[in-house]
Amino acid sequence: MSEQSFEELLEGSVKTIRTGEVVSGKVIAVKEGEIVLDIAGYKADGIITKNEYTNDTSVDLTTVVKEGDELEAKVVKLNDGEGQVLLSCKRLAADRGNKRLEEAFENNEVLKATVNRIEKGGLSVVVEGTRVFIPASLVSDSYERDLSKYEGQEIEFVITDFKPKNRRIIGDRKQLLVAKKKELQEALFARIETGMVIEGTVKNVTDFGAFIDLGGADGLLHISEMSWGHVENPKKIFKVGETVKTFIKEINGDKIALSLKFPEQNPWLTAAEKYAVGNVVEGKVARMTDFGAFIELEPGVDALLHVSQISRAHVDKPSDVLKKDQVITAKVVDFNGESNKISLSMKALENVEAEEATEE
Repeated sequence: MSEQSFEELLEGSVKTIRTGEVVSGKVIAVKEGEIVLDIAGYKADGIITKNEYTNDTSVDLTTVVKEGDELEAKVVKLNDGEGQVLLSCKRLAADRGNKRLEEAFENNEVLKATVNRIEKGGLSVVVEGTRVFIPASLVSDSYERDLSKYEGQEIEFVITDFKPKNRRIIGDRKQLLVAKKKELQEALFARIETGMVIEGTVKNVTDFGAFIDLGGADGLLHISEMSWGHVENPKKIFKVGETVKTFIKEINGDKIALSLKFPEQNPWLTAAEKYAVGNVVEGKVARMTDFGAFIELEPGVDALLHVSQISRAHVDKPSDVLKKDQVITAKVVDFNGESNKISLSMKALENVEAEEATEE
């Protein structure tokens, strides 16, 4: 058996690497735009340019890497023209990121990442160095015109389309929200019942009512159920985001009707004593018609002042002598607790005054 020369033994001890292979080594020099790596067991050094280290062109490599650091990188070219190996940390990260996302795609795994950029038509997040695009239509379970609030926010999503060769990796946050909402909705309907007092958050206010988020479903607080008294504009009473305690008036399928007219606070419970026939009361003109004026005695209790009972003098219509919100004094001439109706008379007080004047 022939003896090998020293050169042959040395050549046999040198590591062989290939394009696309992952190698590791120690940083032996760092410049602002370049890293020199001593590739373990290989005859030539490796070069990692700034472009192959990060997408951030403004970074100074000397601030993120130092001599003696251990790095892994992917072989891009065995000879960069100067006898050195061109390496890439960025491409290695992308490969690993793609593999991670492929596994998540196949297993329908829920991922979590921070939104790093708001793009036209959606959000961009990065998972282990790989970009995932979430279209605006898949960001939320409801339409959102302004996505800026998501910038810098950590969100959860699943991968629904994985085509790395076409640079198409699509994330979906909407389906998670829909599934969570359904879960909360089922839990909510399992525990609520008519008459129950429940707390929620004002989600939206319209001219006809307010929608209250009950944690799984919205309930409608209609304008007619906001108070025992008259409510002209719900937007003057409620603000989006505030907490409201209501009670469930009715549950019809997936619809929940709410009310703030708590039965124990019904002003008609004590009205018979307050507004008994013969009592003299004060009230505010709430609204007028041709046949009379409706007087608010207290929130939820209105009485009719018929046009014929306004004065001993002839009155064509209430607006000729009364004004809205005017406070008047009148006598209760009729009380019907069953139909919640009260009749008033200002004329009756004038008659009393006239009789007293006559006696005098």
